[in-house]
Amino acid sequence: MNLSGKAVRYWLDEEKLSPEQLMVVADDLALPFGKVRLRGSGGAGGHNGFTSIIELLGTEAFPRLRFGIGSDFARGRQSEYVLGTWSAEEREILEERVELAGKAVLQFGLLGIAQAMNGFNKR
Repeated sequence: MNLSGKAVRYWLDEEKLSPEQLMVVADDLALPFGKVRLRGSGGAGGHNGFTSIIELLGTEAFPRLRFGIGSDFARGRQSEYVLGTWSAEEREILEERVELAGKAVLQFGLLGIAQAMNGFNKR
């Protein structure tokens, strides 16, 4: 994910799509576990994958879905946390939250980012 800008740029060019037609889905330490947030544009917010995409597209104006994974890790253990296993509590709600994220992406594809944000950011 950290260097995903190259792949995103390639596929946008290959499919002749604009950044506004793209939906980037990424984990987010800044959101509580399972929180789904849609945005039509924005900065990287410290996320290396978003930084790479913004640099290679030359714009922050692309839709993104941020999926909260929380930040319950010891200082300096971010990589282990992100790449680690889900807790029993997280596994209990993970399927429902992933299903919700999938519905948000579908709404984006069918109705556009504005209507998808209205429907999903309130939950």
